[in-house]
Amino acid sequence: MTEFGFIDSIRRLFAELPDNGFEGIGDDCAVLPLGDGTSLLFTADLLTEGVHFLRAATSARELGRKSLAVNLSDIAAMGARPVATLLSLALPADAEDAWTAEFTEGYRELSARYGAALVGGDTTRSAGGITINVTAIGRAPDAHVKRRDAAREGDVVFVAGELGASGAGLRDILAGRYDTPLAAVHRNPEPQVGEGAWLGARSEVHAMMDLSDGLASDLGHILDRSSAGAEVELSLIPVAPGSDLRTAACGGEDYKLLLTADPSAADRLAADYLARFGSPLYPLGRITARPGLVWLRDGRPEPLDWHGFEHF
Repeated sequence: MTEFGFIDSIRRLFAELPDNGFEGIGDDCAVLPLGDGTSLLFTADLLTEGVHFLRAATSARELGRKSLAVNLSDIAAMGARPVATLLSLALPADAEDAWTAEFTEGYRELSARYGAALVGGDTTRSAGGITINVTAIGRAPDAHVKRRDAAREGDVVFVAGELGASGAGLRDILAGRYDTPLAAVHRNPEPQVGEGAWLGARSEVHAMMDLSDGLASDLGHILDRSSAGAEVELSLIPVAPGSDLRTAACGGEDYKLLLTADPSAADRLAADYLARFGSPLYPLGRITARPGLVWLRDGRPEPLDWHGFEHF
């Protein structure tokens, strides 16, 4: 069973249970409205040695930062700011005290940068390999929370950064080239926390999520939830230096924000974003009423069987 098939089966199995006020499976975070005009947002991610990272290729400090960064990216993707995290670790006997101290320093470094308190968790021994689980909690005004199901016909599709660097870096790591600049990008994702909160406050932004599985896959999640389609111009995809178009479209773990915006306000949004953050929002295409993702090359449909990857 695929990752997304498993998630769908969980959704069906638990559908009849009370939600206790939560908006659950379907977005980057679960949402709990507090009744005072704000909501808490909850997300969890798991990193397993040999699946999500190689210890030989990643320092403990980098891994501490990354394990938190990927969760903060989910919080940012829904227009919220992080307030707290929980950390659980399963450590084998060969993860020495020096390794755990360095890991914790990396985790603390990013926690301090974004003001996220570490408020709990668990530790246990692992029979083999390191496993890391982080739960992140964010908070946002109700009106700022962005969901995947809000894309509208005619919306402009934007991405908040160049794509493909992490995917190219993963190729380097798997080839044993651990010291390349792209490998460093893969090991050190930067969550767009400030950008996400700012975009959450913009009413012209409709749907939003972060790019963890790749543009082809993640845009598909927005389209599925919004019962819509999209046309994406391949020449407009911002390919990171050292990467290539296919990796930019299909490679994962870029952790850039993907969003749709009202076409009448899209130019102003992009100009304000550039003025605020010094980097562009890249327009890729438009949301359509007809379901499905259509790749275009110079405005003409390009039949490509391109999909993002699943990481589970």
